[in-house]
Amino acid sequence: MPAQSFPRCARLTEAADYGRVFAGRKKSGGRVFLLKWVPNGLGKARLGLAISRKCARSAVVRQRIKRVIRESFRLRQTDFPAVDVVVMCRPDAAKLDKQQLREALERQWQSIG
Repeated sequence: MPAQSFPRCARLTEAADYGRVFAGRKKSGGRVFLLKWVPNGLGKARLGLAISRKCARSAVVRQRIKRVIRESFRLRQTDFPAVDVVVMCRPDAAKLDKQQLREALERQWQSIG
């Protein structure tokens, strides 16, 4: 059974990495989430989050959304190709519960591969 942790090497941590993803053309948008990604050549997927105050005014709600995204990625990271993914949310995300967020995100993950 593969490890399902979420180590630092599975995260986007540098501004240059985020810039490279935002400059890329691959994206998938839904009612709740917007995903942007580029191939990374590292042999594994990495996750970055860009959850703004426009999405949810409350820091508590933003953190809840981030936790759901990280957990979903952690469980599925071995299914993805070697890409850097940035997940952004739309204002509708703040109105949904954890299960609805997970379901919306699962639909979005399908677009990556």
